[in-house]
Amino acid sequence: MMMALIDDLLPVFTFRERHALRIRAPGGAIVQCVSRYRARHDPLVRLAIAMREKPARLLGLSQRRALDLDDFTPLGRVGDREVAMGLIGAFWRLDYGLLDIASRSDFMACQRRDVCRLVMGFAVEPAYAGHSLLVTETRVFCPTPAMRQRFAPYWYLIRPVSGLIRRRMLAAIRKQAEHLVR
Repeated sequence: MMMALIDDLLPVFTFRERHALRIRAPGGAIVQCVSRYRARHDPLVRLAIAMREKPARLLGLSQRRALDLDDFTPLGRVGDREVAMGLIGAFWRLDYGLLDIASRSDFMACQRRDVCRLVMGFAVEPAYAGHSLLVTETRVFCPTPAMRQRFAPYWYLIRPVSGLIRRRMLAAIRKQAEHLVR
């Protein structure tokens, strides 16, 4: 599946994770459900995020609410086919080291060498007989070998949980989208 939007936003990346699921719904309903998805509505995902953030809270390094899609900056949408959002930060830090980015242009303009850029994209394509294929891909760009060395252990530690979160996200989106078209 082509994911033109994510290719425009982060054509060069250091790490990548991809998951897909067939959904009995049209692209418009699916993209609408992607935009409405929140991790806080899934008890298991909420627990995983709380465990990730607990050390920062115990040490008084973070008072922010739990990380969710609201923290991502919308980076673009292509009709009912694609949507992408992004973060910039030092994700291995207890507080994620997130930068405030207000727009796609801020995201694209960031040239800092002490943080990584992350894009999470969703693409929908027609499959068969009223079904669509929803693909989510997360890409992370580490601008220097030093940042790659800092990020890699974190990536390999969180990747199994991240995969579980993405699969549960896709399942929740499927449930909502199929309910919308009944």
